[in-house]
Amino acid sequence: MKAWFTPGSDYPFQSFGTSHIYVLMIFFLVFASILLFGRQLSKHHRAFQIVRFSLLILLIWSEVSYQTWTAANGLWSFADHMPLHLCGIASLLGMVSLLTYHPKLIKINFFIGIVPALIALITPDLPYDYQHYRFWKFFLHHMAIPWTSLFLVVTTRTKISWKDAMETFVYLVGYAILIALINRWTGSNYLYLDHPPSAGTPLSYIGDGFIYILNLSGMALFTFLAMFGLYHIGKKISNQ
Repeated sequence: MKAWFTPGSDYPFQSFGTSHIYVLMIFFLVFASILLFGRQLSKHHRAFQIVRFSLLILLIWSEVSYQTWTAANGLWSFADHMPLHLCGIASLLGMVSLLTYHPKLIKINFFIGIVPALIALITPDLPYDYQHYRFWKFFLHHMAIPWTSLFLVVTTRTKISWKDAMETFVYLVGYAILIALINRWTGSNYLYLDHPPSAGTPLSYIGDGFIYILNLSGMALFTFLAMFGLYHIGKKISNQ
């Protein structure tokens, strides 16, 4: 059991290996269940609260345990382990949203919490397989983030507009400017503004330098508009 929490492991992770496929199946099964039965769930107070606080505990456990693991193994650094990536911010916003149900936070979390985490799940930047803590933390965390984003929208019937998509994009641009300064000061690569992650992701194919930043911004804008389009279609279907 102690080997699960050590800095290394003898069991390397393999993309689309058996463990990866099983995790993706679980993710999409739960995601579809929230999408299909979220409204009914909101009508059953006890079940709703169980799911709500299960997601909250999962998000808190993921962040606290990871910070503890890195510190305990002498790995922690500001440049690599602060929750400043988009998934980290979505996780923190998800925690606050589950507690407060603030409409603005729910809308922001809808746009930033689903697609980035989904990309991470499909192309994980992960060294070890299920025999190590990192595997479970990574996948449980990146599954809980989009589950929370969808759960909050579906169960609260939050109304999302085109304006909300554009407003969230403006917030993201402002945040990216701040992160660019932090990256320069600390030598970090939060939001992958300097270069894409080592795992093969769509960011690996969008150029370098200024073109990379321009395409990164375009991808974010396109993603937000696509998310709004899917929300609009889903709303129409649910109202039929």
